[in-house]
Amino acid sequence: MKKILCLSATLLCLAQAVVAQTPKWVENAKRAVFSVVTYDSDNKMLNTGNGFFVSDNGLALSDYNLFKGASRAVIITPEGKEMPVDQILGADDMYDVIKFRVAITEKKVPALVVAKTPPAAGSDAWMLPYSTQKSIACVSGKVKEVSKVAGEYHYYTLNMRMKDKMVSCPVMNANGQVFGLAQKSSGADTVSTCYASGASFAMAQKISALSLSDNTLRNIGIRKALPDDEEQATVYLFMAASQVSPELYETLMDDFVHKFPTNADGYIRRATYYASKEDGTGLDKASADLDQALKVAKKKDDVYYSIAKIVYAHQLAKPDATYKDWTFDKALEYVRQAAAIDPLPVYTQLEGDILFAKQDYAGALAAYEKVNSSPLASAASFFSAAKAKELLKADPKEIVALMDSCVARCPQPINETFAPYLLERAQAYMNNDQPRNALLDYDAYHKAVNGQVNDLFYYYREQAALQSRQFQRALDDIAQAIRINPDDHTYKAEQAALNLRVGRYEEAIAQLDSLIKTAPQYSEAYRLLGLCYVQQKQMDKACANFQKAKELNDPNVDSLIAKYCK
Repeated sequence: MKKILCLSATLLCLAQAVVAQTPKWVENAKRAVFSVVTYDSDNKMLNTGNGFFVSDNGLALSDYNLFKGASRAVIITPEGKEMPVDQILGADDMYDVIKFRVAITEKKVPALVVAKTPPAAGSDAWMLPYSTQKSIACVSGKVKEVSKVAGEYHYYTLNMRMKDKMVSCPVMNANGQVFGLAQKSSGADTVSTCYASGASFAMAQKISALSLSDNTLRNIGIRKALPDDEEQATVYLFMAASQVSPELYETLMDDFVHKFPTNADGYIRRATYYASKEDGTGLDKASADLDQALKVAKKKDDVYYSIAKIVYAHQLAKPDATYKDWTFDKALEYVRQAAAIDPLPVYTQLEGDILFAKQDYAGALAAYEKVNSSPLASAASFFSAAKAKELLKADPKEIVALMDSCVARCPQPINETFAPYLLERAQAYMNNDQPRNALLDYDAYHKAVNGQVNDLFYYYREQAALQSRQFQRALDDIAQAIRINPDDHTYKAEQAALNLRVGRYEEAIAQLDSLIKTAPQYSEAYRLLGLCYVQQKQMDKACANFQKAKELNDPNVDSLIAKYCK
């Protein structure tokens, strides 16, 4: 009995010693530690782990691997409250840390203070586990080694035994400040040694303008926060427009406007998005955003120009009904307001585009000519001037001159992006009776697009080759057009006409007979067949085919009947 009493007293003393060694701050600090549950895209549980708050507004830290592949995540507090993870704020896969924000359901949450200075080797350390129990047994030990990470941050080796399921639990100093996140031990000695990534290093993780292409972040399906820097956030938003889904892009624009409410660019971008919705449901929101952009803008001309572009683009899409006063005239008014503040050539270019859309080609040409005499002169501005002159029925030589200036301002050698200008100049050359120059442009286009052309291209080039009297090239190109589109009767008739022209009458007759079998109502085939028989002096057959063409209302056959069928 005496021995039992002595043993009980000893255990009681040991228990009291453990309690005495537990720091006073543990009771409050443990409320900042939570459990994390992540889910995949099918809403199936992916991983469970730990994390902790480092600010009372929901900023938190955990391990990256817990979130890898996750489409959503929740945290569960020691009191059993569940809150969703709202945004990822940064991550590092090498040191397995992640920073994120929780959408908290209360005004403030308990949070740990991140130590400003690293603990020295040999100092005391405590690892604080997640617990739903009133009592908590934290693991104590010593800092064995402090290593440098990324220049100014730290990584710790601890003389401490880490219990199961304590990865990413906070490692604390004697003052109750967190200096590390517990990491899974991979070395041989896991009984007395464990490791921790620096909490300051985890806090330093952030989203930058280039984070959209960061594989570490791309492996997480939970939405990412915008960069804190306004300029970086603007670039991030610009890049996101072409890299994320429309739904996510809309969310990012909302975040931008909320984060930078005095930045007019956010309202302009969101208005552009709303105005582009095909069903027209976003127009009221777009209009409200444009009004707000004007209110907050420091450079009003930028906003007037943006409004003009949005209204112009909307009206150019030919909506069923005009929204409010969103007309070409209103767009013109806005861009002229911009130019009145600062007469930039880019504003003049848009003025020309709006006038062109209004079919005021003289006004458009005057605007384009102003641009072409400015530093903003480009392939596009000279092309616009050429099209305006074309519609004004100007001398073809003037149009060719403008297209020459257009092509001269393209990067050399001309790439696929600028190759369409070669096609336009080729047509201008054809209109100006310069088929050989047109043929050169068609060849240059073919090279610029690596031969990725359609049947119509070969037809147009065949016409240039024909007028250049390069008959074999013409025959080769029309054969290519037929190969790509064998159902087009025009191409087959053209091929037969070419063979007729070069004296290959038998080939032409065979081609036309084949065409008539598949298209017996195609009048031009009979007229061409009649011409073939004229060359072979078979006048009965010639006149019979001319008569059939007349029955099918061929408008060009009467003069042939009058000439050959008296």
